[in-house]
Amino acid sequence: MTAITIYHNPGCGTSRNVLAMIRQAGVEPEVIEYLKAPPSRAVLANLIRRMGVPVRQVLRRKGTPYAELGLDKPEWTDNELLDFMMVHPILINRPIVVTPRGVKLCRPSDVVLDLLSDLPHADFDKEEGVPFLKDEPVPATDPGLAAALTAAGLPVADLADGGGRFFAYRTLGGTPAGYGGYVPLGADILVRSVVVPATAQGKGIGRNLVALLLRRAWEEGHQRAWLLTTSAGGFFEKAGFKPIPRDQAPASVLATPQAQSLCPSTATLLSRTITV
Repeated sequence: MTAITIYHNPGCGTSRNVLAMIRQAGVEPEVIEYLKAPPSRAVLANLIRRMGVPVRQVLRRKGTPYAELGLDKPEWTDNELLDFMMVHPILINRPIVVTPRGVKLCRPSDVVLDLLSDLPHADFDKEEGVPFLKDEPVPATDPGLAAALTAAGLPVADLADGGGRFFAYRTLGGTPAGYGGYVPLGADILVRSVVVPATAQGKGIGRNLVALLLRRAWEEGHQRAWLLTTSAGGFFEKAGFKPIPRDQAPASVLATPQAQSLCPSTATLLSRTITV
């Protein structure tokens, strides 16, 4: 049996979903409730090193003393941040999963699929009733991507020359769940080409798709997401985006084909910080 360890908080829905998915894959992991039994400083530092991310990216903000301690200040060093995490284990984001295939902070919970060698071949729902999604990179020339965007009335003219990164999504049972993409712009990204089949809409799949898309951008070091929309503002605001005046957008966003010509001047500009 494959050895898997999860640093788990049973009070966290994401952590519970990840644990359920590991068990659904046929593995009974070692479960460490880290608020009761925090890892040592050396163990935590090693886990973060194996994740390949800065210490700051493993800090949890919501429901923690993050703001009270002023941990958003850039002058804190990695060693100092680790010290805070030792004093306040609630600052350790969750769940961290350790497997022979690597170590990841599994947020959103779908990310745990990257670490499992034997995935179930049937749909498996999270607590909230939304299925786990598997993403797969696809080229801009993928005919399914172009067909889905055309059917949804979204731009396709610049797919091949826009420098975007695109993904196809499906459930574990193989049901198509849509497409999404983004254009890398340094620390920023421009989200584009998000489309969910009509048969999958209204089931929370779009929200999970966007969360997984932003996670992939986060893994590449991007820090802020932008997008332009004429009709989906409400959906994206529920996903944490907020309307922003165009004159506050960086020049790299305003120079994209979407901002220059493909989206009408009446399109709403929205943005959010990329966090997990």
